[in-house]
Amino acid sequence: MERAEAEAILDGDRETAVALLMRVGELIEANRRLEARVAELERRLNRSSRNSSLPPSQDPPSAPPRPRQPGSGRGPGAQAGHEGKNRRLLPLERVDEVVEHWPARCARCCRRFGEAERIDVASPQRHQIAELPPIAVRVSEHRLHRVRCPECGREARAELPAEVPRGAFGPRLQAAVATLAVRNRVSRRDTVELIGELFGCRLATGTIDAIVQRAGEALEQPHAQLAEHVRAASAVNIDETGWRLRGSRRTLWGALTERAALFRIAPDRHEREAKALLGEDFAGIACSDRWWAYDYLDPDRRQLCWAHLVRDFTAHAEGLAAQNEFGKAGLQIAARLFVAWKQFQTDGDRDALIRQIAPLKQQLRALLERAAPKSAKTKRHRLFAKNLLKRWPALWTFTIVDGIDPTNNHAERGLRGAVIYRKLSLGSQSDQGERTIERLLSASVTCRLQQRSLFAYLTDALNASIRGDPIPLLA
Repeated sequence: MERAEAEAILDGDRETAVALLMRVGELIEANRRLEARVAELERRLNRSSRNSSLPPSQDPPSAPPRPRQPGSGRGPGAQAGHEGKNRRLLPLERVDEVVEHWPARCARCCRRFGEAERIDVASPQRHQIAELPPIAVRVSEHRLHRVRCPECGREARAELPAEVPRGAFGPRLQAAVATLAVRNRVSRRDTVELIGELFGCRLATGTIDAIVQRAGEALEQPHAQLAEHVRAASAVNIDETGWRLRGSRRTLWGALTERAALFRIAPDRHEREAKALLGEDFAGIACSDRWWAYDYLDPDRRQLCWAHLVRDFTAHAEGLAAQNEFGKAGLQIAARLFVAWKQFQTDGDRDALIRQIAPLKQQLRALLERAAPKSAKTKRHRLFAKNLLKRWPALWTFTIVDGIDPTNNHAERGLRGAVIYRKLSLGSQSDQGERTIERLLSASVTCRLQQRSLFAYLTDALNASIRGDPIPLLA
């Protein structure tokens, strides 16, 4: 304010006073907008894996350490009185070689023993050694001879048998390369070195990529059948994560049942892609986070992930005033919910679980209904509360339906290997590469869930592909 303006107000200049008050009002409104912007920027700055969907690898240095279980105070390793565990000896039928060792002389009088005195006075001590023999690929040459027909003079050449690969590499070597690339996430260049050092086989990086692509082509029918199996399942965990195609953004979707995993790479995270993965007529129960693409599913056929809700409540608990109280109350309810769930996993008493959850449902309902109305106090958490009320049945499906967990950890664990693969390989470089990796990832995780050997399955699949037989199915 200028001195002249202050004097004018004191002298009763109405116009000057009104203009000044209007200017003050504008400054107050501008300050309010700036405070809101600063609060939003601080919220973004404080985002971490504790209060958002960010992975722990993206936590900033300022993020507080992740909570850990309190230590027991005991030292590392086995404790006093612990029953030791030793490697079990293989039965004799699984031993390739038995080497007998006899004492040469008496330890007391040094008398040498003759062969006639080699008589066991007790069972011999058994000591087994597992060793890797020198490995080299076995190269076979198939010669296709030509002969001339004595009747017509035409030349006839032999044909390769159906079981012989048309390429230069057999199914077991191809399966080993594909397993190293997808399950073990070994780069193309490192695979070349590893195959050369272990098996004495010289390959090029382009050959590795061609073998992986051939394995993906062999899995076309099993992947399609796997999709039908997952879409018909009674319960599915579903999640999505980022992917790359020649540097552009894509999305990797994953739908997992207890013993099967289906992956699909799509352009984005929209609802149409969720429908394409699960099918328009999906009738099972889907466990997921609160991403809007899943809202086409009936809340009665969903289960929202409580691990994600804990992060949401944590973010609100780091706010101020009413938002802070709302977040802390939600965290207390979530903590008691997981205690009840852990007890159910121990005793399997579903009636007891329902009794323990009933008061928590009442408390959360009251908490959300207090926060849902439009008010200056609930500005920061009103939409979150209304979102949960809209999807209320999806919070409690796990209490009444067998095989449903309160978290979506199953899907996130299934996607973890794919995320690491993406970071190491920078995604895909072609549309065909996308089809290849989604099929191989589906086979890899499915075999792991079924405790099957991925190498053995790929060997069988490639063998069948070479012979022209039906490919073994995954589900």
